[in-house]
Amino acid sequence: MIPYYVVDAFTDSLFHGNPAGVCVLDKAISAEKMQNIAYENNLSETAFLVKKDSGRYLLRWFTPESEIDLCGHATLSSAYVLSKIYGQTGLIEFETQSGLLTAQIENEIITLNFPSRPAQIFADFIPIAEALGEIPEELYLSRDLLAVFKNEEQIRKMKPDFAKLAAIEAGHGVIVTAPGSDADFVSRFFAIKFGVAEDPVTGSSHSTLIPFWANRLGKNELIAKQLSRRGGTLYCKNAGERVFISGKAVLYSKAEILLV
Repeated sequence: MIPYYVVDAFTDSLFHGNPAGVCVLDKAISAEKMQNIAYENNLSETAFLVKKDSGRYLLRWFTPESEIDLCGHATLSSAYVLSKIYGQTGLIEFETQSGLLTAQIENEIITLNFPSRPAQIFADFIPIAEALGEIPEELYLSRDLLAVFKNEEQIRKMKPDFAKLAAIEAGHGVIVTAPGSDADFVSRFFAIKFGVAEDPVTGSSHSTLIPFWANRLGKNELIAKQLSRRGGTLYCKNAGERVFISGKAVLYSKAEILLV
């Protein structure tokens, strides 16, 4: 049996933020089993943790369709489970495809130390404009496409054509962003290639958003909001080659997965 938890990340209220599954393993299982579990769970991400003799945790993330290289909300959810359920204290270290990541918990706030992924100018506006229904003012590419718009209302009202988004070759997902009215910036994230039409709150996209907006606004500490239906708030800090992404989390459920 595998202990299994669902945690709402980047929120302090149930049914908000981004739900992630967290599986705490006694020993490693196959990638095929992890993928099947993630598909069965049908959440945007399921995290799998195995504790090493060093005290670090091996951490992998799976969408319903595939394994990915970086996930913020499932990492934050993992740190929450390790702290609240398993009594882990101090700095929590994760070995991942994106290198060593850490989480520090203080006064209910979980702070993730993630790689910075600045984006470069990308010139092919036509496919993204057709998919989003609006022409962005600027377009960039890192792991994901980053489409910059003039105001928050455009982000709120956007209704993408997901078939056209899926056909775009560049980038793993599409971030849309604009200055915020009650936050430094707002965003939404579409990852249809990974079986996730719209991700409610996306930590990994902020590896690109934070350096962009820090440079644009001339400040290294920022408050971000993701404008999905569930919504979420992220407290961000730009630190050169690293970014710090902070937020709260709340436990929704706990169960056991039965594997034969």
